[in-house]
Amino acid sequence: MRSSSVNQTILRTLAQDQTHLTARQIYERIQENLPAVNPSTVYRSLERLAEAGKVSVSDMGVGAAVYETVENEPHHHLVCQACGQVTTIHHETVQTLFAAIAQTHDFQVVTNHLILFGYCSRCQENVEG
Repeated sequence: MRSSSVNQTILRTLAQDQTHLTARQIYERIQENLPAVNPSTVYRSLERLAEAGKVSVSDMGVGAAVYETVENEPHHHLVCQACGQVTTIHHETVQTLFAAIAQTHDFQVVTNHLILFGYCSRCQENVEG
């Protein structure tokens, strides 16, 4: 199996889903198109795609790394620790925070992918404290 066809199928799958998928979920989705592919091939392809900057890998607190295609616009995520809901926020929303960090701590933030954990509006009422 050619790695380029696996890579292209992975990228297509991530682009179609427009969500965060684990390597296992990606493997399960591409089985229809590439029944001969095995999980280790998917893991290796994901590593290569991440190294090439075509996919990003994140720890969203779900017990496994998740992958998504790298978009032109940097974006960030809010992850509910109770229900796992992921909300995407635009880069402009955190620019003020990055500017305050730069001014207060003389530190330039260069990340284009920030993940903040907390509780969504539905889960806040069930959380003590």
